[in-house]
Amino acid sequence: MSLIHEIDYGTPASKSAETVELTIDGAKVTVPAGTSIMRAAMEIGNQIPKLCATDSINAFGSCRLCLVEIEGRNGTPASCTTPVGPGMVVHTQTPRLKNLRNGVMELYISDHPLDCLTCAANGNCELQTQAGVVGLREVRYGYEGENHLKSQKDTSNPYFTYDASKCIVCNRCVRACEETQGTFALTVDGRGFESRISPGQMENFFDSECVSCGACVQACPTATLSEKSLYDIGQPEHSVVTTCAYCGVGCTFKAEMRGDELVRMVPYKDGKANHGHSCVKGRFAWGYATHKDRVLKPMIREKISDPWREVSWDEAINYAASEIKRIQAKYGRASVGGITSSRCTNEETYLVQELVRAGFGNNNVDTCARVCHSPTGYGLGQAFGTSAGTQEFDSIEYTDVVLVIGANPTDAHPVFGSHMKKRLRAGAKLIVIDPRQIDLVKSPHIKADYHLPLRPGTNVAMLDALAHVIVTEGLVNEAFVQERCDPAEFSTWAKFVSEERNSPEVVAKITGVPAETIRAAARLYATGGNAAIYYGLGVTEHSQGSTTVMAIANIAMATGNIGREGVGVNPLRGQNNVQGSCDMGSFPHEFPGYRHVSNDAVRELFESIWGVKLDNDPGLRIPNMMDAAIDGTFKALYVQGEDILQSDPDTHHMSAGLGAMECVIVQDLFLNETANYAHVFLPGSTFLEKDGTFTNAERRIQRVRRVMAPRNGYEDWQITMMLAKALGYEMRYKDPGHIMDEIAKVTPTFANVSYKLLDEVGSVQWPCNGDAPLGTPTMHIDHFVRGKGQFLLTEYIPTDEKIGPRFPLLLTTGRILSQYNVGAQTRRTANSSWHPEDVLEIHPHDAEDRGIRDGDWVRVKSRAGETTLHAKISERVAPGVVYTTFHHPLTQANVVTTDFSDWATNCPEYKVTAVQVATSNGPSEWQEEYQEMSEQNSRIAHPLDAAE
Repeated sequence: MSLIHEIDYGTPASKSAETVELTIDGAKVTVPAGTSIMRAAMEIGNQIPKLCATDSINAFGSCRLCLVEIEGRNGTPASCTTPVGPGMVVHTQTPRLKNLRNGVMELYISDHPLDCLTCAANGNCELQTQAGVVGLREVRYGYEGENHLKSQKDTSNPYFTYDASKCIVCNRCVRACEETQGTFALTVDGRGFESRISPGQMENFFDSECVSCGACVQACPTATLSEKSLYDIGQPEHSVVTTCAYCGVGCTFKAEMRGDELVRMVPYKDGKANHGHSCVKGRFAWGYATHKDRVLKPMIREKISDPWREVSWDEAINYAASEIKRIQAKYGRASVGGITSSRCTNEETYLVQELVRAGFGNNNVDTCARVCHSPTGYGLGQAFGTSAGTQEFDSIEYTDVVLVIGANPTDAHPVFGSHMKKRLRAGAKLIVIDPRQIDLVKSPHIKADYHLPLRPGTNVAMLDALAHVIVTEGLVNEAFVQERCDPAEFSTWAKFVSEERNSPEVVAKITGVPAETIRAAARLYATGGNAAIYYGLGVTEHSQGSTTVMAIANIAMATGNIGREGVGVNPLRGQNNVQGSCDMGSFPHEFPGYRHVSNDAVRELFESIWGVKLDNDPGLRIPNMMDAAIDGTFKALYVQGEDILQSDPDTHHMSAGLGAMECVIVQDLFLNETANYAHVFLPGSTFLEKDGTFTNAERRIQRVRRVMAPRNGYEDWQITMMLAKALGYEMRYKDPGHIMDEIAKVTPTFANVSYKLLDEVGSVQWPCNGDAPLGTPTMHIDHFVRGKGQFLLTEYIPTDEKIGPRFPLLLTTGRILSQYNVGAQTRRTANSSWHPEDVLEIHPHDAEDRGIRDGDWVRVKSRAGETTLHAKISERVAPGVVYTTFHHPLTQANVVTTDFSDWATNCPEYKVTAVQVATSNGPSEWQEEYQEMSEQNSRIAHPLDAAE
């Protein structure tokens, strides 16, 4: 690839189609207009010395090392900020320049510690390298004068240190925090010799607004900002490119190794989802892979009241298989099932659904996507014909109006959140529809144009009101609708949303948002240019989740905001492979590729490959499995990589279902909450220990590469194969690439995907087939996958979960930046320094009415159950609404959530629970019992530690 497109010193070359010819050091070079001299020099292989310039941030011109001479001009301008000109003659190496650079570098080194042997950046320090480049061999200035060598070191951040004695105040960290992350946590304090980098108002890093994304560490040219792992382990000596296993953004990283020990995860600049950026989880929170809590040997027990017994892999697999056979012989073929994981690879997920369909002989397979984004699959499938988002992340660069509904990108999808903030700072308008004041509503250099803080559970009413304005005020894109959609369906829909009951004035009474605000937001979305919708679990986790997704699709089609860059409908997937787990056939009614199990031709295709007869009846969903278990007809469950007891709603119902089963097989890294009801525990492997692929929220299929040997002995796909073989159904896959070859053979949207292609191009977005051999960044360009776009009636039906005298408040839930999902991984890292427990956000008015002070223990009680946690008084929530996260099992937020769910998909209604909040004396009885049980489990899994 040309360096013009790789290196970003100065104005990006892609901004101009005009070219300029100039001469650099006697060589002719032609580059696009606007290119910097430094970038142009790189085209002919000339590396101009530099310290403040880097390819991840805009040119600054402060270090004075990249000076050049231009014939006919006075002075020595900085090459990183000086654009090329026609006929320009540039000299990058002259005696004058050499003397200037040598003098500048001598001043830097004279104020720098002489600790190269013990420096964390030893062998990887740009200052050291550039000193050699400019030919500096001695420093004339002594250390007896004023200097910074005794500056204090800040070690407050758990992952990196700030050593001010090594700082050259190049501003790269400050600019990275501003330009890449958009947090503006760093500044240069003081002037001249007194200048120093400061987090916030002279705070330490931990107490400042720093979000520990690592952009400043990545940008630092010295060891001023260094990962603590470099001090503990040393410099890495090889690296492997892989994909992050946290959220649905799908960041690419270089796992930098020293032998078989991971030193650090460095965001990969060629990663097409993250472009060299990262967040605190992907960058630093990988220590769980070697945490002492990890279970590395299989265990079995006959009853869940028995102690665990460590056994060999053969004994564990054979015991699990014999139990499944016994149960099916006694209770029937449909008495067992499996659950796939949105954290495992596509290949592993594919094998689990194959095991259930071909090995168990039924379709009782489901996935955790059931409880998060199943309404996305249903709603977008109905409207557009495809169960996925329409755009790639980079599409936001062309967006004029961003509508965020039921999502918190800066906490749940922080790398994309940073990308979004960058576009908003550049002038895009912002509409936020959320009960809570998320960071995007008001943050440094960003303020939402409209925040619509609706009551939880009223999404459909709000979207119908927006549609009402679009239709009744003549804001419909008539040409798009006539060409791309069914006109009759549109007319029916337009008549429906035009009804008075959907007007902003009526809906204002339902949502609590003023009618004029609703109207203004609708007008902005419809007339502001390219408009894109981004949504999350605040849309899907409702009793009308599927209806809300369809309502979103309706307004996108009505305004023509589909089928080009800068627009679209974009679900922000919560876990790393939610999209992939759905694509791979994890639902009980669908084969891979979203094809119904009753389709004879599709079923025959899989029968011909797997060599068995397949059931044509849909199987059980997760809640149905629990119901059947309580009824006595469902007796065994294989769960790979999911903690359904903590993550699924109505914990009491889940525990009753699991407790009624005769064999629960859990395959995971840790003894999670579900493992409390398990009879077989199969230790799983982390993403660092396996090969495969993940598919992110933009349908991007990316390689996961094995960095180290599995500490448990096997990769997850191999464990599933061993279980299948023990059941008498032998899978004959040689490696994950072989599995992907079969996926490509049987799944039309993956037809052209192979490891060879992914290794060549980095990643592709499905559909990737004969029509699009390198993938499809933007969907529905000329027509919808289903043909004509379908407008669907979206009548608002209030949830059955109502507030009243006993339960007057509405509880809604969400995520926080430092933690992930049920916290099994992040809680076992230093990320818990920022969020050691779940807390309840409550408005000052509601707190005052109940005599609650900040930090008090409070009891949260619903119709389903109760829990206790500490209160946090906050105006981020409106009166009548309380909010908590769900990352800590000691809180068990799902003890209070109910079993209400989406009408189409059974996705739980996590976001609307009627509760009462009162002061409490401390943890409840069940929480104390849980704490004791957790400590007991730890002793069981690690008897040597307990003995010590």
